[in-house]
Amino acid sequence: MEAHQGGFFYGRLLLMKYTKPPLTIDQQLAQLERRGMVIGDPAAARHHLEHVSYYRLRAYWLPNEIPAPAAGDHAFKPGTQFETILDLYSFDRKLRLLVIDAIERVEVSLRTRWAYVLATRYGASAHEDPKVFRNADKHKDCLGKLKAELQRSRETFVQHYRRTYTDPALPPLWVVCEVMSFGQLSEWFQNLADSADRKAIAEPYGIDEQILESICHHLTYVRNVCAHHSRLWNREMTIGMKLARNPEELSLCFNPLIPKRLYNSLVMLAYLLDEISPRSQWRAHLLALLDQHPKVDLAAMGFPEDWRLSAIWEHKP
Repeated sequence: MEAHQGGFFYGRLLLMKYTKPPLTIDQQLAQLERRGMVIGDPAAARHHLEHVSYYRLRAYWLPNEIPAPAAGDHAFKPGTQFETILDLYSFDRKLRLLVIDAIERVEVSLRTRWAYVLATRYGASAHEDPKVFRNADKHKDCLGKLKAELQRSRETFVQHYRRTYTDPALPPLWVVCEVMSFGQLSEWFQNLADSADRKAIAEPYGIDEQILESICHHLTYVRNVCAHHSRLWNREMTIGMKLARNPEELSLCFNPLIPKRLYNSLVMLAYLLDEISPRSQWRAHLLALLDQHPKVDLAAMGFPEDWRLSAIWEHKP
């Protein structure tokens, strides 16, 4: 590592020492105004900054930043308002709650299908049989994670099994699936040896089992974003999903030009909820949320211009 004025070279990267001091709330407001943000109600802005950090809100005003002459500084596009940034933050918070609500229903449904198909085909302890799974090492790893979850669990049904039964040591499929995370369930599903098992699990959703495998992996990522209260609305997903080609009415609803933005995830969730919970009001709640925040840039979420004409967003009686 080579020393350099203001930092160090590490390979070809110049590593700088962090020297920014902490700012009081009033200093934060002054800095925003100096950079060109319009703050209509300073008292309200001060209150919000006391409860939502400057750094957290920065993720929402970042699209409004423009380069400034001063090195290492930035400015805001003319007319950028603190209230608009706060509205976007509020929108994103409510959007995460809607999305995680939908993912919860999908996860519970997939747990049910996974346990039912394997139990009726291979018995109550199919999860302990390595022959059911394609990769023995991965099965061993999944089983180890499952045992750790059961050991930590204080759920009544797990404690009841421990007190009542000694053989087999692990509870049956329909019990253990209730302590799995979505990520773990995705790994168990992906590792099934027989594609017929995956097809049987996917059958009620009307989509290919390989597409369902991809969806599970993707929704695990999206769920974690929501669970950690991270920015969702304009995020480019690190883990995407394969876009379903069948049924045709679903494939026509995606935006293949921007595959890793949230829009395609929302399309998939709307479709799955129609299959899982046909009377769900989730679609209506999502559309109402979009209407309540008309200033949100939907294009940054991957929404195509004609998205309202897509069949997936039609009112379902």
